[in-house]
Amino acid sequence: MLTEREILATLEMLKNENLDVRTVTLGVSLFDCASHEADRFIANISTKITRLAANLVDVCDEVGLRYGIPVVNKRISISPIAVAASGFSPEEMCRIAEALDAIAAQLRIDFIGGFGALVEKGFTRGDHALIESIPDALSRTSRICSSINVASTHAGINMDAVGLMGRIIKRTADITADRDGIGCAKLVVFANIPQDVPFMAGAYLGVGEPDAVINVGVSGPGVVKKAIDRARATHQDMDLGQLSETIKRTAFKVTRVGELIGRQVAEKLSIPFGVADLSLAPTPNVGDSVGEIFQSLGLKSIGNP
Repeated sequence: MLTEREILATLEMLKNENLDVRTVTLGVSLFDCASHEADRFIANISTKITRLAANLVDVCDEVGLRYGIPVVNKRISISPIAVAASGFSPEEMCRIAEALDAIAAQLRIDFIGGFGALVEKGFTRGDHALIESIPDALSRTSRICSSINVASTHAGINMDAVGLMGRIIKRTADITADRDGIGCAKLVVFANIPQDVPFMAGAYLGVGEPDAVINVGVSGPGVVKKAIDRARATHQDMDLGQLSETIKRTAFKVTRVGELIGRQVAEKLSIPFGVADLSLAPTPNVGDSVGEIFQSLGLKSIGNP
């Protein structure tokens, strides 16, 4: 049970410290949609994603309104397309990206992540086809996000993949130059990618994940900064251990908010709940940047002088 003090503290976070649920992400496995025909594969993924995500936006809005906690983004992460759609050509990969983009638009989803490949140890035919399709796919779509893992501590660095991705990034920037190179903002190159990434732009549903899962990301920079400022104002001689404890307690409160929303959404959609993540990604709001957290910890300045 939440105490009265904890409830009031949460309300303060919502009102003055930029707390919100940054995203609810529905993970969807596409492995059972596999087909040797692109049209059949597209039909299969359309049917499955639409069935699972048809009410995602409405349920998120309903739960957010009930608790007074806005859910800013509604997103989907899918199995790596290079695996689920292995065997298709680069142009067919582009068609799949356009189909996913159309599904997202129909369902009012902000982004779909998972148009990616894991190539830290080598390439398959599907990996090559997907990577070659990235510039065109990202230029033809507005909601698709792509991620490529090129290295890991276990496997080392795939230098061929690094070189290829350098050329792909440049081509993506060139082909979307009329839109400020927006394609590159939706493309992530990883080393040591986690087994599952529910948060954009590098999102994908890992192999060991359920057929469908709900994950939540909570925005925390403003809340953490204010907590540090209050603690230092009260105890000006705080050491690093005490500051760490303050951050830990604040993170716990914030992630409990995310878990509350996530479990409610998962229950209403009859989909398992996965994880709640405290995001320190900045927003345009003043006082909601991880850089300002560093300043509160003692860093003199951030950015250009």
